Amino acid sequence: MKHTGWMVLPVLLGGLLGSGPIAPSPAQAQSQRLTPVVQAIQKARPAVVAIRSQRHLDRPGDARLGPPQRIEGMGAGIILHPSGYILTNHHVVAGVERIFVTLADGQTFQAQRIASDAGEDLAVIRIRTPGPLTPILPGTSSDLMLGEPAIAIGNPFGYDHTITRGIVSALHRRVQVNDELIYEDLIQTDAAINPGNSGGPLLNADGEMIGVTVAVRAGAQGIGFAIPVDRALVVAARLLAHQAPVKHGIRLRYSATRRHWVVGSLLPGSPAVQAGLRRGDRILEVAGQAVSHPVALQLALQSRRPGESVKLLVQRGDRTHTLTLLLESSARKQPDRVWAVLGLKLEPVQRALLQRYRVPYRGGLRVLQVRTGSPADRQGLKPGDILVGIHVWETLRPEHVQYILSRPDLDKLQPLKFYVVRGGETFYGHLQVDYQRR
Repeated sequence: MKHTGWMVLPVLLGGLLGSGPIAPSPAQAQSQRLTPVVQAIQKARPAVVAIRSQRHLDRPGDARLGPPQRIEGMGAGIILHPSGYILTNHHVVAGVERIFVTLADGQTFQAQRIASDAGEDLAVIRIRTPGPLTPILPGTSSDLMLGEPAIAIGNPFGYDHTITRGIVSALHRRVQVNDELIYEDLIQTDAAINPGNSGGPLLNADGEMIGVTVAVRAGAQGIGFAIPVDRALVVAARLLAHQAPVKHGIRLRYSATRRHWVVGSLLPGSPAVQAGLRRGDRILEVAGQAVSHPVALQLALQSRRPGESVKLLVQRGDRTHTLTLLLESSARKQPDRVWAVLGLKLEPVQRALLQRYRVPYRGGLRVLQVRTGSPADRQGLKPGDILVGIHVWETLRPEHVQYILSRPDLDKLQPLKFYVVRGGETFYGHLQVDYQRR
């Protein structure tokens, strides 16, 4: 693999437990020591966790080498909800067997992996605690100013809940880590970012999360990067939606002019459309529970059952409305978007078939039919081809392709690079999505 000088924050060993936040004494509160930065950290630190992971490395060959070697990794995470949902990087929890989360007060819990997106390098995990947790206060990445203060909290080299400070150095950075991994539209900061900061928050001076720390420049100082919070929250909500038993059809976007999250789009024919929700509406409450961002909306609906009616309090212009949302099962059969948009009929194939060709894929989708004049037809795809990937995602099941086509940032990925196996060889091409059919 070609080395580009970039690296994702890697897995290392060791670490120390952190301690909980300490309230300032009356004397401290009156002194100049209680700066805005100190107050921002006191506000955000309880919502940041240290993550340690474990996996075993097999030792092939001579049995005298002993049992598999245990590898320990580290990173950070951000509490999104009092019920224990935590946002981190995909590479922090990918391929691990056990995940342990340490809170700011030193308590440690084993975590469950909920969902992950390798292309966005984001993942959601969950811990279950005796009481509610303190979630992070999300800000926005839509109005960041060059030079404004930036604060990072993470687990560098195993030193839990370490705080570093700098500024927002640049915006909209494109970072190529290696031949396979490219990050788009990142925040650059000179706050010290080190291995173990992955998945921790980048904060503004008010203690609000403006990004998720993700990468550093190998061998450089003062060059770190974070995924913008507005995108991270949309991805996290989508990951949670894929695990939910109900669907609603609402997608939120952050309105920089109105300075809050509003309905950005509605899935045609969805419960949200039937309830009378409109683009631009601001959802204030779900069943009496306040909603301030996409993850809060998704989790407010997450525990509901298909067929259940939920009251929404919605602001439209200068008036508020109460709407009734009748939830549907997420298992309900969806339109065949792959055929409509790409012109493909697909069926899964097993890894064993690809192993016969001696190609390193875990599985794929055999092309059964190609619609004449479709994007797939124009690219020369034929029945019998095996689709093994689109952009940075594997295509092991038809739902994987449906997921790619339903992404709100699909226009930024165009044309979609795809990979197919034909006659034992791997070929690639580019598909242009037909938006009139999308």
